[in-house]
Amino acid sequence: MTARDLILGRLRAALAAPAPPPAEVPRDYRPAGAVAADLDVLADRLTDYRATVHRCADADVARVVDEVLGGRRVVVPPGLPPHWLPPGVTAVTDDGLDAARIAAVDGVVTAAAVAVAETGTIVLDGAPDQGRRVVTLLPDVHVCVLRADQVVATVPDALARLDPRRPLTWISGPSATSDIELDRVEGVHGPRNLHVVLTGEPGEG
Repeated sequence: MTARDLILGRLRAALAAPAPPPAEVPRDYRPAGAVAADLDVLADRLTDYRATVHRCADADVARVVDEVLGGRRVVVPPGLPPHWLPPGVTAVTDDGLDAARIAAVDGVVTAAAVAVAETGTIVLDGAPDQGRRVVTLLPDVHVCVLRADQVVATVPDALARLDPRRPLTWISGPSATSDIELDRVEGVHGPRNLHVVLTGEPGEG
């Protein structure tokens, strides 16, 4: 018997045997809603990722935006609440702006869809108050306004709120990468500066 015959014989014997039943998959992982969201955990994670967190009431959002971007030009999505913008900034609404005009502004102000406290992640879904992905990629500063009732504890909680058919962007801190020497470089794939304005308290709608 040749080696070829031996190998083919073993293959035939293996294929002739009945297939084993599928393995039992454990389903005891933590489901959505098992843990309450903790705003302090979110703020801690974001700060660890080198984002700047501002806690304030909704009525004070414009003041925070003015502190970050006052006197400069910003691009905003068409559905952004106008009371978030102070008189001290020049707002350019994205109505299909080309990349050159977006890159020429100093910052962008958007809302968010949801945020995950456990991972320090903010998710944008392209809604009118968040706009196109490109407006949050090219400006150097991204100010993202997040309501406390949009903060969930875990990724399963976030997925339960999101529509997978929408263009989802998951952000954990400012854009950053590193070379083979692990030297951190910020701003290569997005804004170098991320400011998160967290408004309200848990349970407030």
